[in-house]
Amino acid sequence: MTQPVQEESLSPGKQTPGAALLIGALGVVYGDIGTSPLYTIRESVSRFDHFGATEVLGVLSLLFWLLMFVVSLKYVTLILRADNRGEGGTLALMELALRGATGRKRWVLTVMGLFGACLFYGDSIVTPAISVLSAIEGVGVVSHTLDDWVVPISVGLIVGLFMVQRRGTGAIGKFFGPIMLFWFAVLGTMGAWRIAQTPEILLAINPIYAWNLIGEAPLATYLLLGAVVLALTGSETLYADMGHYGRPAIRRAWFMVVLPGLLLCYFGQGALLIDQPEAIRNPFFLMAPSWALIPLVVLATAATVIASQAVISGAFSVTRQAIQLGFWPRMEILHTSAREEGQIYLPRVNQALFVAVLVLVIGFGSSANLASAYGFAVTATMLMTSLLAFAVLPGKTSGGRRVLWLALLTLFLLLDILLLTSNTQKILDGGWLPLGVALALLTLMLTWKTGRDQIHRTLAGDQQPLKAFMEGLEAYPPTRVPGTAVFMSMIVNTVPPALLHNLKHNKVLHEQVLFVTVAAADVPYVPYTERYTLNKLSRSAYEVIARWGFKQEPNMPQLLAQLAGEHPEIQLEPMLTSYFLSRQTVIVVRKQALYARWRQLLFAFMARNAARSTRFYKIPPNQVVEMGMQLEL
Repeated sequence: MTQPVQEESLSPGKQTPGAALLIGALGVVYGDIGTSPLYTIRESVSRFDHFGATEVLGVLSLLFWLLMFVVSLKYVTLILRADNRGEGGTLALMELALRGATGRKRWVLTVMGLFGACLFYGDSIVTPAISVLSAIEGVGVVSHTLDDWVVPISVGLIVGLFMVQRRGTGAIGKFFGPIMLFWFAVLGTMGAWRIAQTPEILLAINPIYAWNLIGEAPLATYLLLGAVVLALTGSETLYADMGHYGRPAIRRAWFMVVLPGLLLCYFGQGALLIDQPEAIRNPFFLMAPSWALIPLVVLATAATVIASQAVISGAFSVTRQAIQLGFWPRMEILHTSAREEGQIYLPRVNQALFVAVLVLVIGFGSSANLASAYGFAVTATMLMTSLLAFAVLPGKTSGGRRVLWLALLTLFLLLDILLLTSNTQKILDGGWLPLGVALALLTLMLTWKTGRDQIHRTLAGDQQPLKAFMEGLEAYPPTRVPGTAVFMSMIVNTVPPALLHNLKHNKVLHEQVLFVTVAAADVPYVPYTERYTLNKLSRSAYEVIARWGFKQEPNMPQLLAQLAGEHPEIQLEPMLTSYFLSRQTVIVVRKQALYARWRQLLFAFMARNAARSTRFYKIPPNQVVEMGMQLEL
């Protein structure tokens, strides 16, 4: 058998990034934050009933220092250090924080990590809607007669975007990086052109302008943060995609390309507004000369599609991680690339995102209306990241450096709280949507995890120790039949119900018996050489504990082929091997009141709709024997 690529043997954080890696990071990592200039300045400055140079300079000063402190310092410089074997993201950080945690602390860290991941789904819904709408709204700058076509064109793009997900991003992904590189070059060029015409806009780099804005109207400036924070959307993506491109590539792409392009564009829009306040209706597109409007609309549309693709792919990846870690039911996962393990497609997730995005585009109708729903999920995710970082980063050091870490993380935490609370004004205006999605998903995840744990406890309490049982069974064996029986077991060293059912109804035992338990790993990738542990139970029985990382997919035939190659005494010929699985049907006891058993009913519904384990573990259907059993909750 050909061994898979051992991606885990590489350390992304230590690779030397080449030009291809930098351009690739631009296409995937920076799509979301790279399209923020389409709407951020407009939403921020339009908060003022009347604005002039003072207000524009104050807004830009706030925006500049938020980008410096939150993105450049917090994420790009510091948070990227909290990697789980090269992987980042809320769930990877949660697994790092949970190591050694017990009791209530473990439960609190789990809830924070899951809530951060669930908030990402809210972002995955809002980002495609607001990005595509804001790009297509550029046609209204070309001609107001096209305003009525903004929503229909956006709907058409959304439909096309979700339809191509099944085909994967491998074929078109190679073009993402160059397009985004050109996008940032255009942002910088347009901004520099406008700055040259009104160079006093560069005074906004001085933090005194932000301080003056706060001093003149502290409450209004506090509420203004809810709009300025739109410039930070996509910051979490830098951390979540660290495993794809590595820490050095993400950092260099930010400081060399993305940050200069964004700052020039933001300052260029500010320069335009000082010179032409009426441009507030769409300062991004009005920065460009009239002859460049149509090409700019096309380029902006391409950039927003790329940004949308990044968050959709991220939702697929987060869902797979949640399944592997035991927080979500098994789902059908399709690979869209024969070479890249990370390129996956989840039909159910794609359908749910498509419906949600379509409802947002039609229901809100404009990017200005959607801006009220944007920002809350992002700032809440930032807060979860800072809280989890407290449990990880200071522990890597001691003494004075530990004190420094704690001081920095405290500053980040206070800033995150400030940004989050400033966004609470958006809850009633649309922020309830991503928050509601996150809370609903969090309820589902915790319900699934709690239900599975309860089933494990129930089965563990009723089952006998496996080794002693097999030794006793071989002392007084039933009829032995040729071949090997592979029993999938939920709990290590306990007799699986499928074996008891087989003995009870068929009254036979295969010549060789293999018990396989899949144990969730708290790392993204488990090396090929560490994929399993083998224990001999008796003369003809073995126990296998298989491990896959939370960014890998279990493949049982592949594992058994590896096992047979390394242990010739175990016969695993495909035509002589049968898989025995227990299919549990969850029964909810109706003695309790409805308010007391709603979670049991919810868990039973999720269990009924989970993908069959045969498909999830890639087991050939013609080699499977399923034993049904009922479990009461």
